Amino acid sequence: MELVRSLSEQDFVAIVVVNDGSTSMHTRYFELLGQFRNVHILRHLVNQGKGGALKTGLNYVACSFPEVIGVVTADADGQHHIADIRRVAEELESNPESLVLGCRKFEGVVPLRSRVGNSVTRTVVRALVGCRIGDTQTGLRGIGSKLIPDLLRIKSNGYDFELDMILLSRKHEIPIRETPIKTIYINNNASSHFNPLIDSMRIYFVLLRFAASSMASTTLDFAVFTCVYWLTRSVIGSLIAARAVALGFNYLLVRRAVFNSRDSYSRTLPRYLALAIFSGTVTYILIRAIIGWLPVGVVFAKACAETLIFFFNFAVQRDFVFARPGE
Repeated sequence: MELVRSLSEQDFVAIVVVNDGSTSMHTRYFELLGQFRNVHILRHLVNQGKGGALKTGLNYVACSFPEVIGVVTADADGQHHIADIRRVAEELESNPESLVLGCRKFEGVVPLRSRVGNSVTRTVVRALVGCRIGDTQTGLRGIGSKLIPDLLRIKSNGYDFELDMILLSRKHEIPIRETPIKTIYINNNASSHFNPLIDSMRIYFVLLRFAASSMASTTLDFAVFTCVYWLTRSVIGSLIAARAVALGFNYLLVRRAVFNSRDSYSRTLPRYLALAIFSGTVTYILIRAIIGWLPVGVVFAKACAETLIFFFNFAVQRDFVFARPGE
């Protein structure tokens, strides 16, 4: 209540509040909020999740106020200070083509689920996306109007929507800016609807989907290797055959579906082929080393070698082969 009242006293074009399927006992609160200046109340008949509520608000603003440069989103549980909301809005106004994140510092007394959850997600995002973000789960964000149509097409409706927003921005080469904000938790964050187990799994499934395209080509490579080795019993011949079959499939898949590269083939393909030759050589050496040191079969050794080199290949493709100019 106090947050909306304070926001209504600012010079924002509109303050949109989404009633995400609240029970009738809360109706009075929304009626009171609707009495403040420039406040617009939207209502879901049933709960749609945080992402669903955000998309409803974004759609309403885009349709009702098409002239605005963007939208600032803030959680309704009192975690965001009015000064920080203003700071994010000013950053968005200065950089309307960017996604602005209000980044909490997580200093002092922070609920364990908030500290651990953000730390793990931040690490995984950095590993898979190659983007350092201090606070991946912040609800205080500045979203440029040009990004809204793409956000409305995202299928996720829960807390994973906010991570999808980061991945989408990265995919479309939209700069991500961070501005420091205060870390405020009321009653040890008891009012949060974030479920540490269920919602964390939804967030990590977003990352797994992001990596699935790269895994598909690895599976094809492994299947071809197994078949050819069963027929020929030649490690080097099986490796070459597997790489040859999977090469074109893998290149086209990761170029568009994983890294969304818009660079020319003349720039990325030679780098990709060089990596393929190098990783194939290293894989062969690892297979020979494993079967020489351990009493295991070639197929098992191949699986171990590919697992070890998978993360190396992903990192090199992300940061060198398909890296955007200037990264």
